[in-house]
Amino acid sequence: MAVTRISLARKAAFGILLNVERGAGHSDDLLRGAAVDALAPADRNLVTALVLGTLRWQIALDERIRPWLKRPAAKLDPEILIALRLGAFQLLHLDRIPAHAAIGESVELAKKAGHRFAAGMVNAVLRKLASGQSYVSGHGRGTHPVDGSSADQAAKTTRASAPAPDLAGEYAHPAWLVDRWERYYGAEAASAICAHGQTQPKLAIRLADPSVEAELAQAGFELAPGELLTAARTVIAGDLTTAQAFREGRVRIQDEGSQLVGEIAAFCTPKDLDQKVKSIVDACAAPGGKTLILAERNPEARIVACEASAQRMAAMQARLAAHSDRIECRLADAAALAEDSVHDLALADVPCSGTGTLGRNPEIRHRLRAEDLPRQGERQRAILHAALRAVRSGGCVVYSTCSLEPEENEQVVAAVLVENSGARQVSLADCLERMQASGVLAGHAAERLAQCLTPEGALHLLPGVLGTDGFFVALIERSA
Repeated sequence: MAVTRISLARKAAFGILLNVERGAGHSDDLLRGAAVDALAPADRNLVTALVLGTLRWQIALDERIRPWLKRPAAKLDPEILIALRLGAFQLLHLDRIPAHAAIGESVELAKKAGHRFAAGMVNAVLRKLASGQSYVSGHGRGTHPVDGSSADQAAKTTRASAPAPDLAGEYAHPAWLVDRWERYYGAEAASAICAHGQTQPKLAIRLADPSVEAELAQAGFELAPGELLTAARTVIAGDLTTAQAFREGRVRIQDEGSQLVGEIAAFCTPKDLDQKVKSIVDACAAPGGKTLILAERNPEARIVACEASAQRMAAMQARLAAHSDRIECRLADAAALAEDSVHDLALADVPCSGTGTLGRNPEIRHRLRAEDLPRQGERQRAILHAALRAVRSGGCVVYSTCSLEPEENEQVVAAVLVENSGARQVSLADCLERMQASGVLAGHAAERLAQCLTPEGALHLLPGVLGTDGFFVALIERSA
């Protein structure tokens, strides 16, 4: 029997998914590794589609695979599980990939990983999926096989007759997370969050110099205006990593919501002749995108960029090297900052669960547990306390996360304010108006963002509402 050749793209995708399953890396970092960069553009695109698609649909893929196993409750070896998921994703979600390629190469991946005897099982399960057979019941699972068209009709009938949509099942999200979002934001918003988590986010960039746009257009790149910021663009066509402007740092890849956090931090204090920001601390700075925005908007300020991870610190230091005269990169735990009343402004963009970025980081949904959120909140409160201590009286702290969870957002701010009588939360409404008047915000963005303000004046961006990932931003002023 002829041996099926494994394509470079599928081999790379298999390796990345295996590392993610074992907790040996994050998909975002692994997809930017040297092995993937060495592939041809078409293969790089396929690797990205296979890895992120398999992770996004993993919960649903496992539900389709398990009933066809002889022992559905048995724990599979990671290599076999990844081979099955990778093959199932191609069969069920990628119409342009021939079934024989998806099945044959998944079988070979299992063999090459040392599971020759299990390869037959991989082949049998994937062939049943390819034939259109599925197990369904009232909630999409059961014990009787039906053909694909009947399964689709059963699913549609179930969704139509159910009192509330089964968002977790339909969008392959953990039920406990979806339940929370429905409770906090309502069913419609929860549905939008889930849908955004299953799509590839727009590739947003920041133009450090407006003249770069014409240069990119001449090089064949197609760009569209940003949703919110005049300095943001969306890449419609072209591999930006090949552009000279990208290699030179004159254009940066950065989600528009992330850019907005940096802009808010830069504009949150009054900009008049008597009060200029001279000293800034970016408490959790890596990878440095927001730090660069702070430097661009505050050309006279000195900035301390802190990072607790030595590896991330080294990468950030290299990225900010051109600004070393004004930006000090400091290896430091933001929660342990000892400075008191030193800075005019602090940005505390704290480590968080990342539930606002599930489209970009889909494996978060598989790793996160409800009990993780209170632990995250403890560290976030410590960082916010330290940031408040570090700014002078009259100084400001911008607290932000890319989380949708109250334990990491409103509850953190409320708890810290209770413990700091000399601090108060300030509405971001005035800041947004200044940004609009200064030409930083595009079109009617200030009005659109004002609709996302909480009663306390914090900004709550839900994924997909304004074309961004999910973010929470709050402004706190130290008065004593």
